[in-house]
Amino acid sequence: MTRELSLSFLTCLGIGPEEAVRVAAEAGYDHVGLRMLPAAPGGIAFPLMDDPARVRDLRTLMTDLGMSVFDVEMIRIAPDFRATDYLSFLDCAGRLGARAILVAGDDPDEGRLTASFAALCEAASPFGLAMDLEFMPQSELHDLAAALRVLKAAGQPNQGVIVDALHVSRSRTPAALIAEIPEKWMHYAQICDGPAEIPDTREALNFAARHERFLPGDGAIDLAAIFGALPGGLPVAVEVPNDRQTAGLSPAEWARRARQASLALLGTVHGRSQR
Repeated sequence: MTRELSLSFLTCLGIGPEEAVRVAAEAGYDHVGLRMLPAAPGGIAFPLMDDPARVRDLRTLMTDLGMSVFDVEMIRIAPDFRATDYLSFLDCAGRLGARAILVAGDDPDEGRLTASFAALCEAASPFGLAMDLEFMPQSELHDLAAALRVLKAAGQPNQGVIVDALHVSRSRTPAALIAEIPEKWMHYAQICDGPAEIPDTREALNFAARHERFLPGDGAIDLAAIFGALPGGLPVAVEVPNDRQTAGLSPAEWARRARQASLALLGTVHGRSQR
């Protein structure tokens, strides 16, 4: 089965949107992921919503290279969240042709987080965007069970959840629970590998997620179980940032190695049948 693969922003951390599009095309990906808002205060991001001319040029470049945007990062739902603050972000993502927005849960009040997420889904609907929650043990949305509670309560037609192999491993989420996710809530998954050891602080978890992921097949994560529990045709975002292994390599070469390793691993897995 042919897999749609997207080059995640973190895999070639630091390169701008235009270079990311060129790298993804050169390395053989179908799509590219962009980051328009930082993952943490002061983090790397490219706020394209503030530069309409750049957006127009980027659209032209993607058309010329046969590329498209899959996901855009990232919206973080904190206690003071207001969906209306993100309308220009959502509009820009829609104009770029993105399919999905990565959403992180940073509000410890699950009821308030759910209400904020539902409001975000409603705000995003006119732009044709799916809102995908990413559970992470270093966030307030610690695991898949928590993400599923929010989705069941929010009940939005454009909502979903991201299964990131690293966060599945770190949160000790069982594959059996992944197999229970309704297919309507799955728009893509993220692949990488990592060591068996789980960092024991939020700071260490964040650092490992952003700088120390392994190529699929090089670590101890049970990727066969994870992707075997997902639909076989689900698009996959390749998210493999690794400071040490990328030293001396061009972004295109690392992206190519990450794609090859991902395809090799996915080729050994038979996902659940799509219904």
